[in-house]
Amino acid sequence: MSSTRSSTRASAAVVGASWMVFAGAAFAITNSAMQYLTMVQGLSSTSATFWQYLISLVAMLPVIWRIGVDGLHTEQLALHIFRVFLAALGVQFWVAGLANGVPIWQAIALLMTSPFFVTIGAALFLRETASRQRWAATAVGFVGGMIILSPWDDAFQLVAFLPIIAALLWGSSILCMKKLEERESPQSVTLYLLLLLTPVNLVLAFLAPGGLAMPVGMNMWWLIILAGLLGAIAQGSLAMAYEKVDAAYLQPFDHLKLPLNVLCGFLIFGWVPPGNLWLGAALIIGASLYTVHVERKQN
Repeated sequence: MSSTRSSTRASAAVVGASWMVFAGAAFAITNSAMQYLTMVQGLSSTSATFWQYLISLVAMLPVIWRIGVDGLHTEQLALHIFRVFLAALGVQFWVAGLANGVPIWQAIALLMTSPFFVTIGAALFLRETASRQRWAATAVGFVGGMIILSPWDDAFQLVAFLPIIAALLWGSSILCMKKLEERESPQSVTLYLLLLLTPVNLVLAFLAPGGLAMPVGMNMWWLIILAGLLGAIAQGSLAMAYEKVDAAYLQPFDHLKLPLNVLCGFLIFGWVPPGNLWLGAALIIGASLYTVHVERKQN
């Protein structure tokens, strides 16, 4: 009997890891499509983001239907809206970084500092106690980010900060999610994100210089559709992965998104990352995995 349970757990672990790797690959292709669409074909980042998330919303309608209107019941509507606004701003800064030529390998590596912003925010705003080991890991993670950013390099440009701002905003959105889930279900939090993200991106697109632009030509539309559908598929794959196994087990597989994005950047744009990427990424990934290890021991 115990052998059967062990085999079932092992099978779930393999399936969960596979879903996580698949999600990373889908996100890598999505990122490259959005970068080509904005940096090469010239569609504004705000417009590209709106169209991408509109298509993702349409693709996610079955999920919204399954959650149902009961998920809209809330006593924290303002916090839901604020959380979605932070997430939408994070998306805007992320795509703006891609549009302004931040190499995808650099952008994704800097985005991996987001959990360290969560650590700081949880201590400051949620009054969560972080161990000395976790603070040390956070410091090491940010050192890795600085090595990748290399502000002392002659080739450094301020647009390289855009993925860092995106990481900060997404980290803040996660803090809001944690606060919401103290009193509300994950389904409710997910439903509000799905329903509000596209309207918020629409408003931001209209407020941007030039307003909302339509994609021009079939090439643009195919890339938008690809990014929207793959983005929705990636989100669904993440949900499937977390349903199978716990987040701590999946963390190492999540870090595979870095080499996957490096590969897409090389194949599509011919970008070859410098050595400082791997050193900085090693520090970020090592700090992240150490944090997971410490939390596992404490729990």
